[in-house]
Amino acid sequence: MSDPELEELMRRKMHMMTGSGSSGLKEQSNGSVVLTSANFNQIIGGEKPVVVDFWAEWCGPCRYMHPIFEYLASKYAGKVVFGRLNVDENQEIAARYEVFSIPTFVIFKSGAQLDRVIGAVGEKGLESFVSGYM
Repeated sequence: MSDPELEELMRRKMHMMTGSGSSGLKEQSNGSVVLTSANFNQIIGGEKPVVVDFWAEWCGPCRYMHPIFEYLASKYAGKVVFGRLNVDENQEIAARYEVFSIPTFVIFKSGAQLDRVIGAVGEKGLESFVSGYM
């Protein structure tokens, strides 16, 4: 089930997403950002709703949801912030928000956790979840 071309595209995307800008984060043209312990509180503390994808590289359902997440980040750019947090690299944040299963999608606004959905919920499920907080 491995697709070398898809893997290469994902590798390039991850490379672009982990590049550093002046603020230590790289915002993509679709609006998604790479979240880390260095920028997490700053990003979730904004006025716009923030959808955080708690994921890991080895997680099959996370890989399934990644293009859906990126599509919705593009679709809702400017209205909602979309950020991805690798739980293996940021275990303290995953523990703080009691993320025990991945993928887990959590919506924050002004630093407060509003809601979450767990699992590979598909495009309709994730879009319904996000649109409820716009």
